[in-house]
Amino acid sequence: MSFNQSVIDEFRANSGRVGGPFEGGDLLLLTTVGARSGKEHTVPLGYVRDGDLLLVVASAGGAPRHPAWYHNLLARPAVRVEVGEEVFDAIAVPAEGAARDRLFEHVVRVAPGYGDYQARTARTLPVVVLERPEAPAETPEDVTTMAGKLLEIHAWLRAQLGHVREEAEAHFSARPGRAERGDLRLGLRLRQHCLAFCQGLELHHRGEDAAVFPALADMHPHLRDALDRLGEQHRVIARVQGELVALLDGIGTAEPRRFMAELDRMSAELRAHLDDEEEWLLPVLAAIPFPPVPGAPQSDRPGK
Repeated sequence: MSFNQSVIDEFRANSGRVGGPFEGGDLLLLTTVGARSGKEHTVPLGYVRDGDLLLVVASAGGAPRHPAWYHNLLARPAVRVEVGEEVFDAIAVPAEGAARDRLFEHVVRVAPGYGDYQARTARTLPVVVLERPEAPAETPEDVTTMAGKLLEIHAWLRAQLGHVREEAEAHFSARPGRAERGDLRLGLRLRQHCLAFCQGLELHHRGEDAAVFPALADMHPHLRDALDRLGEQHRVIARVQGELVALLDGIGTAEPRRFMAELDRMSAELRAHLDDEEEWLLPVLAAIPFPPVPGAPQSDRPGK
């Protein structure tokens, strides 16, 4: 067993408390998805609080290269965090410029060892903020049917899309001269939030295509044409999403007009798709309990 795995097992067995070199320290578990492998990887990391924010530093003990988990979250910003007994999803956003410097000074005041790590390496140690996505105000409070679950997911998608749009407008409007010249960096916050949204959308549509839609087609043959149209909408949205993600590759220079045009195009396609899905599927999904009843026939358990 690796050292990391032994720490992870001890953490989970003792509500976040561990011994050895981490005893008495603030420790969390960060789960990222491999940038190349697509597999989940969990690492124990020290963290520092800044108000309600959780900060982790990609120090690797002052090594000359960034740790693998940092490269993973640049590619796939949606991460899972375990602190004590709490487990939650987050968006990993590396701080930039003056904000990064301020946060690193705060980290060093709380945990001076990070200052020693920075002194050992020529690279600037990234400070990563683990942000909890905001819950949309219109989220159903008590989800008891598949219809309610679908509305919950759609509320999240609409809200996150709105957040990305607001973030983009604020980022570009704050730098009008550079935006006009087309030499404007996207900024890591905008990039990470946009990528995290695209990850969530892709996962949702993949689940519908692989399980929910086939199960509904078996249960309700009269919906086959509608489900085929929804599946085609998924493919259209995926193509637009792919073009948008390509603009985010490399964290380099953005073309503001093109980026906003692609974002607007995906927004229009997605909003129309969500409206169609709700119109065509909510009536039948309202009769299916959520979570599914244990022991129910497979045909009564779409998505399972």
